[in-house]
Amino acid sequence: MFSGFVRKAIPELSIFHHPSSPPSTKALALLRSATSGPYPPGKSSPPLDYKLEVIEAPPTADQLRTILSYVSPSKESSSPSPSRVFLSAHPSAPTGYDQPHDVSGVHDLAVKNPNALKWPIVVDWTGGKASVGDVEGVKNILEHLRKKRDGELKDEEDIHQPKGWFS
Repeated sequence: MFSGFVRKAIPELSIFHHPSSPPSTKALALLRSATSGPYPPGKSSPPLDYKLEVIEAPPTADQLRTILSYVSPSKESSSPSPSRVFLSAHPSAPTGYDQPHDVSGVHDLAVKNPNALKWPIVVDWTGGKASVGDVEGVKNILEHLRKKRDGELKDEEDIHQPKGWFS
């Protein structure tokens, strides 16, 4: 009876964007087009509905910790290494023993040398998903949002709600 009063949270996405990075520019264009035109493109479906925040700076150390928890662990270890997840292969990026071993070190390096970071970093804060340095990962986040919009995925909020007389 009162289920019509339940408000669905609008997903909140952030892109940590570096304008000189081609993958970052492509991801930003993809994110913007998904909210302004039909998604998926070429179909007669509505645009996706989410809040997009564009940040032209590296994430804070706390944000990096959260993002690291959203990235699925690699197969060879239980928790992914911050250096492996966030650092790029750019010639100015440190290698081997010079790499930082924690998110604070990665953050400090990214502030000093933005080219050392993999760009873009796209985060769905509401859905707990992230993509680091990969446009395909951004497409996966958008596809997940499309499936939720189209009812192909059950909302996580609906799964744990108790069922009672008035539901």
